[in-house]
Amino acid sequence: MNEYDAKFIKSASDESGFFVTDKPIICVCGKSNVGKSSFINCLAERKKLAKTSNTPGRTRLVNYFDFGRFVLVDLPGYGYAEVSKTERERWDKTLSRFFEKTHICRVFALVDIRHTPTSHDKTMIDYLYYNAIPFTLVATKADKLPKTKIKPQANAICSFFGLTANDIIVTSSETRLGRDKVVSEIDKALEVTLSDIGEESEQEV
Repeated sequence: MNEYDAKFIKSASDESGFFVTDKPIICVCGKSNVGKSSFINCLAERKKLAKTSNTPGRTRLVNYFDFGRFVLVDLPGYGYAEVSKTERERWDKTLSRFFEKTHICRVFALVDIRHTPTSHDKTMIDYLYYNAIPFTLVATKADKLPKTKIKPQANAICSFFGLTANDIIVTSSETRLGRDKVVSEIDKALEVTLSDIGEESEQEV
């Protein structure tokens, strides 16, 4: 399935506003200014579904979007230094509570292919591993690099996290590079989730 009739649902500033749904949940996370909004717009094939900004740290809310078969959640960007300690702690608490209270079928963890991942990126990946949350690593902004540097840089990022070249999807929201692979990952995640739900229903009968 390559087309989505996507629409914005709501934003939540804390757990009291978290959206409850029976649909599978797909999440997008990453540090501030990694290109989460552009990634979502590319996936939806809509230019302004998610608001983009050149100012890091603008996304401070948990944003929910209905993609038909699933709900996509844009999580607050992490790692932006130019906000108060109190604000960073509030974001961290919101993220922690979200992961604790939400059953997630897949997380797309975004990193900027142009740069070495940060300690914040490693903390997030370690968190996903520790809590057994299924995720796919996504390298964004590939159009910003010469083609000859894309593969070596993707390999370096995988090495940083102890992953293999098969564990990363290189993307560009400008050229749509990697979109089909992301869609394929979503389809696989939804199949697994729906299969698990079916097995649970049979056990309850």
